[in-house]
Amino acid sequence: MSELESQIDTTVRHIATVEQRVDAIQGALDARGFEASQAVDELGHMAQEEWLPRNGARVVAKAWTDAAFRARLLANGRDAVMELGLSMPKHHRHLVVLENTAKVQNVICCTLCSCTAFTIIGLPPDWYKDLEYRARVVRESRTVLKEMGLDLPADVEIRVWDTTADTRYMVLPEQPAHTIGWPEDKLASIVTRDAMIGVSRL
Repeated sequence: MSELESQIDTTVRHIATVEQRVDAIQGALDARGFEASQAVDELGHMAQEEWLPRNGARVVAKAWTDAAFRARLLANGRDAVMELGLSMPKHHRHLVVLENTAKVQNVICCTLCSCTAFTIIGLPPDWYKDLEYRARVVRESRTVLKEMGLDLPADVEIRVWDTTADTRYMVLPEQPAHTIGWPEDKLASIVTRDAMIGVSRL
């Protein structure tokens, strides 16, 4: 090993991991009275217990069974979900709900990072944050969906929606015909996060 390679190897071995760096920052903030550890714990609780796809599943089930609510949801998603006791951060100024049909498949992405309406449909899955998905779903939507297991007929139009700074999207999946007449709680049980992102059908 050359001297340069030895220096690089030594430097690499002394670089702190992401976890170590986070712990160091958190410790420094705690030492200055900012209670960072408590805030991290609270965020962890919300992510695991409150920001779940079941919130969006409730919204979908309600829209499938209540035509008036469905109309309000499509007109102003943010106000409609608040009717169900669900909240969104202040910077999520708009929630646009995109209705899938037999001939239209809406898909959401965030080409700049990984933004979602996380309080409604849950935190984004790893594949949603992946640069390849974010770049390709816009340009090769039909191919990407097929690779993910959704092989749509050629006559189905695919519409891709890119999140903006203040606008979040949620897909309203098409209700499976065999579920017509089911109660809301049973309907909610079949709604998935992937369906609300638009990369699968129910």
